[in-house]
Amino acid sequence: MRRAGVIGLIGLLLASLVATVVTAQAPKPHRIGLLTATANPDREAVLRQELRRLGYTEGQNLVIEYRTADARFERLPALAEELVGLKVDVIIAVVTQASLAAKKATSTTPVVMVAVDDPVRAGLVTSLARPGGNVTGTSTSASEVVGKQLELLRELRPKASRIGLLWNPANPVYQKRSMDAAKAAAAKLKIRLQIAAARAPEDFDRALTTIAGQGAEALLILADPLFTPHGGQLAELTVKHRLPAVSGPREMAEQGLLMTYGPSFAEAYRRTAFYVDRILKGARPADLPVEQGSKFDLVVNAKSARALGVPLPNALVTRADHLVQ
Repeated sequence: MRRAGVIGLIGLLLASLVATVVTAQAPKPHRIGLLTATANPDREAVLRQELRRLGYTEGQNLVIEYRTADARFERLPALAEELVGLKVDVIIAVVTQASLAAKKATSTTPVVMVAVDDPVRAGLVTSLARPGGNVTGTSTSASEVVGKQLELLRELRPKASRIGLLWNPANPVYQKRSMDAAKAAAAKLKIRLQIAAARAPEDFDRALTTIAGQGAEALLILADPLFTPHGGQLAELTVKHRLPAVSGPREMAEQGLLMTYGPSFAEAYRRTAFYVDRILKGARPADLPVEQGSKFDLVVNAKSARALGVPLPNALVTRADHLVQ
C-alpha cells in the first residue's frame, strides 16, 4: 500500500476514534414528560422559556415528551403510563386529573404538578410543607375564588337573584370542589344558581339556552381545561343569550369573555421550571415544599361589555389588572 494511502487510512481511523470518544463523553439529554388534559401553547411557551433561562434547551440537552388528552380525561391514565414506560426523568402534570394519573402510574418517577387545587385533599401529597412522596409542584386556590367571581357578577348586576353556572361533569375531582364553593358563596349572597353541564363544545349552546331560559341574569363558568381553549366560542354564546359571564383563566377574557378572575397559570408554569431544575440536579420531590400561588389576575373585556350592553363600574375597571379594549 502506498504511503499516502496508509497515512489517509490512519487519519480516518483516528477521526473515527475521536468521534466515538466525543460521542461517549457527550452527556445524555434530560427527558421530561409533559402531561396535560388539554393543550395550552401560550402557557407551555412560558415553561419552555423559563427552562431555557435555567440552561435547558430542546434539541441540545433536553427532550420533552408531550402528551395531551384533548380534554378527554379518561385518556390521562394511559398517557401517564406511556410516559413512565419511556423512562422520563420527570413528569410535569398539569392540573389535578393529570397529576392523579401520573401518581397512580408511578411511585418512583418524580412528578411536578402544575396549579393543582388543594393537593392534600386530592391525595397527591401528605402536606404542602412535606409532600412525602414522589409528587411536588405548585398549588392554587382556584376553587376558592368562585366566591369572588360571584361577587364580581353582583357588581355588574346588583339586583341579580339568579345566576347560571356552567360546569364539566367529566372532570369531577376539581369541579365538585368548585361547585361546593359556588353553592356556599351563592347562599351567602342570596343567589339562586341555575346549573347546566357541558362535556364537549357541542353542548355549550344547549347549556346556555337552558340557563337563560331559567331566568339567569349572569353566568359563572367554572374553570376547566374543556372551557379554556373555547373562550371565543363561549363569549359569542354569552352575547347571544345576553349573559354577562365570568370565569377563571385570563385567556378566556382575552378571547372575548366579559371577565376573568383567578390564579396566574403563567406564573405556575414558570415556577414549574424551578422544580424541574432542582429535581434534575438531584433534589427529591419529598424535600421540595409545594408552592401556593399568590398572584391573581382580574381581566375585564370592555369590548364584550359594549356588545352585551353592560355598563362597567369605574371601581371594577380601576381594579382590573388588564383591560381588553
